[in-house]
This record gives sequence, C-alpha cells and structure tokens, in this order.
Amino acid sequence: MKVAFMGTPSFAVPSLKALLASRHRAVVVITGEDKRAGRSQKITETAVKRYARQFDLPILQPSDLNVPSFVRSISEFNPDICLVVAFRILPPDVFTIPSFGTINLHASLLPQLRGAAPINWALMRGYHTTGMTTFSIDKKVDTGGVLLQQQVEIHPEDDAGSLAVRLAEAGARLAVRTLDELEDGILKPVQQAGEVSYAPRITRKTCRIKWHWSAERLHNRVRGLAPSPGAFCMLGNKVVKIFKTVPHSGMVCSDAGAVIPDNASGLLVSTGEGCLEILELQLEGKRRMTVAEFIRGRPLPTGTKFN
Repeated sequence: MKVAFMGTPSFAVPSLKALLASRHRAVVVITGEDKRAGRSQKITETAVKRYARQFDLPILQPSDLNVPSFVRSISEFNPDICLVVAFRILPPDVFTIPSFGTINLHASLLPQLRGAAPINWALMRGYHTTGMTTFSIDKKVDTGGVLLQQQVEIHPEDDAGSLAVRLAEAGARLAVRTLDELEDGILKPVQQAGEVSYAPRITRKTCRIKWHWSAERLHNRVRGLAPSPGAFCMLGNKVVKIFKTVPHSGMVCSDAGAVIPDNASGLLVSTGEGCLEILELQLEGKRRMTVAEFIRGRPLPTGTKFN
C-alpha cells in the first residue's frame, strides 16, 4: 500500500523505520513545524523530519491542517492509507482522503487512557500493564474501531522515558502488521469495549508534588513524569525537580514534606502515608544529580522542609 505517514516526536520514529522496511511504500511524511529550542533558540527539526530526510522522502509541515491547500497536497500523493503516530487531531477532510481510511497508533489498550498522555498516566495511576492499539480514526478522538492491540508489561523500575521506548518498538511492529492485514483483507475494525478512562494533557499543576499524598502515590507521580517534564516541589524559593524515588510505606513519619534527619540511606521525606526516598533530583539552575551529589553541595539541616 501507498502510505502517508504522520508523526512528530522520537516516539514515532520506530514506526516510520518499520514502515520503510516493510512491503508498503511511504509516499509522503507529514510532521510538525521546525521550532526554536534551547537557550540559543536554534531552529530545530522534528525527530521524524530528521529521520525522513535520510531517505529523501517528500515532507510536509503544515501549520494549519484545515486549509484546502494542505488537503490538496495530501490528495496529490494518492495514498491508500494514512498512518498516524503521535501527531495532531485530524479534520475529516484529511482522514477521509485514503481509500483504506486513516489509522492511529495509540499508546494504551483502548478504551483505557484515551487522550494526550497515556504513557504518563499509566504510570501515575500505578498500572502494571499497558499496551498499544491501532484503530480507525473517526470524528471523536480515540473512539474509532480497534484493529489490533498488543499488551506491554510495566516494569517496577520504569519511568515514562523507558516505558515509551518499549511501547514505541512494540507499536512499530503492530502498525506494520495492521497495514499487512488490512491490505490482505483479513482485518476489520471492532467497536471499542470495556471501561473508558482518560489521560489528559500534562500541565504544570499535574507536575506539582503534594506531600500529603501517600509515598506510593507520589512515587508513581514521579516516575510518570520522568524524565520530562519532571515532578517538582519547592525548597525555599527554589524549584526542585525529582526524577527517581523509592516509597517506604511501612515507615511512621510526620510533617508531610519534612526531611527525616540522620538518615543513613540518603534523603527521606515524610509524606501523608509513609516516607519517600529521593534518589535523583535537580535544583533550579543546576544539573540533574544523585542525592549524594546534591547533599555534598547543599547539606540539608534538621528542620528542612520541601513544599
């Protein structure tokens, strides 16, 4: 099949790579616009664009998906199907262009975790398994008929970064298998069934650590937001991002957010239920570091409290 591939971040690159190695042909790549990034505000290409340029593929970077000129541009490539991986919400004029329609690769087992941040929320809610779903796009976001699903185990040591890598690889294989079986006429979409849950966009409010929560809940919040954007709290007037923790639910603590003094294992902080051991963190204006490095540079006296 002739495929129009749509994707922007590094999560989408394994799927494009698998597509280019398959029996199908990528006729165009649609990705996000180049943006300024970093302190130098250097123009940066999307991960998908950087990968696609190695193969001299036609690349479109629309600012507006609804303009007629963009719709015409895709139509001129005459794709049999569109494959969408971590892109934007498509208008009907776009997703109805191909004869086989448009399929999306979503990082959850739909109808669980519909929305923008399924990987983060799977971890933040303490799931032990998640997965990938291919489905047919229709007018309502993440509600189309399911084509294929692949379950993926969440490891205790996973954060959003490590889980995303495994999901992206599993999803790449699932996407190509979906294209194969659609072309062979052995796959039809099936209506989503089961309990619906949502994974809304991550905001600054999502990232704010609430020390009155339990240690287990805080641990899941930290791993679900690591390595980026990072869960944060305040130490005095400085922002502290926390990236790696261990919950100790059996310990009796008091004063949520208070540092437990004279702790041989490193940095323990009281929570609403149990204590949270911090392993890696970043003080505003500094690099990410281990707690041992942090304490060497900034010892925490008795009475220190995170807010």
